[in-house]
Amino acid sequence: MTAPTTDNPLLQTEGLPKFDRVRPEHVEPAIRDLLARLNADLDALERDVKPTWEGTVARLSAITEPLGLAWGVVNHLMGVQNSSELREAHAAVEGDVVEIFMRIGQSVPLYRALKGLREGPEWKKLDEAQHRVVNASIRDAELSGVGLEGEARERFQDIERELAELSTRFANNVIDANKAWSMTLTKPEEVEGLPPSALAMAAQMAKQGLAEGAPEPTPEKGPWRITLDAPSYVPFLEHSRRADLREKLYRAFVTRASSGDSDNGLLIERILSLRREKSRLLGYTSFAEVSLAAKMAPGVQAVEQLLGELRNAARSRARGEHTELTEYARRKTGNASLELKLWDVPFWAERLREERYAYTDEELRPYFALPRVLEGLFDTAKRLFGVTVRAADGEVPVWDPSVRFFRMADESGKDIAAFYLDPYSRPATKRGGAWMNGALDRKRKPDGSLRLPVAYLVCNATPPVGNKPALLTFREVETLFHEFGHGLQHMLTRVDYPEAAGINNVEWDAVELPSQFMENWCFHEETLSRLARHVDTGEPLPKHLQDKIRAGRIYRAASMSLRQVYFATLDLELHHRYQPGGDGQAGFLEVQKRVATENTVLPPLAEDRFLCSFTHIFAGGYAAGYYSYKWAEVLSADAFSAFEEVGLSDPQALSRTGRRFRDTVLALGGSRHPLEVFQAFRGRAPSTQPLLKQTGLLETQELETTAPMM
Repeated sequence: MTAPTTDNPLLQTEGLPKFDRVRPEHVEPAIRDLLARLNADLDALERDVKPTWEGTVARLSAITEPLGLAWGVVNHLMGVQNSSELREAHAAVEGDVVEIFMRIGQSVPLYRALKGLREGPEWKKLDEAQHRVVNASIRDAELSGVGLEGEARERFQDIERELAELSTRFANNVIDANKAWSMTLTKPEEVEGLPPSALAMAAQMAKQGLAEGAPEPTPEKGPWRITLDAPSYVPFLEHSRRADLREKLYRAFVTRASSGDSDNGLLIERILSLRREKSRLLGYTSFAEVSLAAKMAPGVQAVEQLLGELRNAARSRARGEHTELTEYARRKTGNASLELKLWDVPFWAERLREERYAYTDEELRPYFALPRVLEGLFDTAKRLFGVTVRAADGEVPVWDPSVRFFRMADESGKDIAAFYLDPYSRPATKRGGAWMNGALDRKRKPDGSLRLPVAYLVCNATPPVGNKPALLTFREVETLFHEFGHGLQHMLTRVDYPEAAGINNVEWDAVELPSQFMENWCFHEETLSRLARHVDTGEPLPKHLQDKIRAGRIYRAASMSLRQVYFATLDLELHHRYQPGGDGQAGFLEVQKRVATENTVLPPLAEDRFLCSFTHIFAGGYAAGYYSYKWAEVLSADAFSAFEEVGLSDPQALSRTGRRFRDTVLALGGSRHPLEVFQAFRGRAPSTQPLLKQTGLLETQELETTAPMM
């Protein structure tokens, strides 16, 4: 049964989505209606396209926006309110959506008009942002196969359709695998060591699927249900004293989506094979080269140079950290020959951190109640960037009762943006991780009015238990600041063209700059004092604990850095040198094994299949681009060092520097090349030294090095 088109909430063209009305049955009729309209509009555009801004870019933007907005809502709901009905509806039209955007990318009349615009008399009249948009459109058309003809063109289109379908299947398989596995514990000795918050959450999870008439689970008496979702998985590995149960959980985690109906192994091989074939059709030798054609890094060699520098700085220290941890565990257990297993490392690392810095995550949780953390976060944005955030709950429909809505105003009190916040984990319907997406892009309308940007900020923090507000771990606080940083770039843009507003048209390896930059403020003394207050007493986080948090920032920093280098190197190797299409899954697993020897201290288990749940590169935007986290980390650490140089305790200097950051990094978005934007803020090219210094990986006698970003 399909909903009548006239009353379909996905067909609205003004305002924010009617999430209270959108149902899976609306998806197919709405998208098919919009596809038909867009195809007709494209026919008309291609017949009389003019090599002018209004005749190409503006006109194309106007006719594609309705489908873009509706499909954006559907994809958003796939991430936060997943269901079998929604998947079915999404799958029914996904191929046709891919098809029409492929048609746009491969439109020869549009491509010729864009090139004509660049070579014609109007070019000099366009501003820098418009130049960037046109140049990016020409590049994207070339990467979309606009130059292909005949069989090659048809094959390219088949590849794009199949890749889109495989990506969706991959993500769904991971959600299903997470949902399918859990471990229910019934004896107190099985949960020994777990902190109260983990016990409360495990008891709450045990209520799901409880048999009728069964006693209500309690944190004290259980039963307790442990899942593969991060808020459940991480505390169990860090605190459970039962090595056998940690092992069981760890093995389940690293083999997710690698067997049965949810097996992603064969999908990986097919995805890699198709990406390689696509690259060859475009005239590139590897998919990594295709990926980097639209990124800040000048090429594979530059990326490998940066990863090599970070690997060299981290590897020997990471081995030292592991030796230190092993010796600590041996002392504590009295077992002089103890060798740590992969599932032992989080447990003993947490014990050593607690002892060395004399605080636990659980000790900090009461100081990080979500409402107070949000106050501190918004206060930081006001002090640095001059913006005010106010709650606007109830003003717009939301997709879950826990979702909140906020509006943002500038110094004059004028509204300039808004955002949704979906803070909590919902394993059954919401994918893991955290992300920011645009609900609406900033846009100057034909009548001169301005459409304000609106963002989705999505986290998977520990939900509230009982009648207390949600109490976050410090890492969850960092994640919130991170996603808000993405949101700031989306919301504080001053670019009026949607194609370059906010994070649009920002090279992927520079897009993490504002988000990683914001994480630094979690360690800033004044910021921490404002956001960390005890949920019951209102007392601020004691200074000695603040000092320990800051000191603990570099705890096992080499191990964490090496882990990211490992993921980035593996991603690059799979997309640059690996020849897919061999014996089933064996090929990519051999690559993982080989890359692990140079980039890990403890080698992965023989049955490790973490790639089968690596959605970043197989179902997200990070294919041949996972290195972007480290690349942008260099930029963000260097950007924060500008604040350190003027004095972190000088409010006026911080405000001046913050406004400069807003006017460059946050305001310019994709209107200029990220290296130019960074230099406009920093006054020079980026250096790797601040990152190495920040993570404790730079010896004082080491010479300054510069990231290869030129």
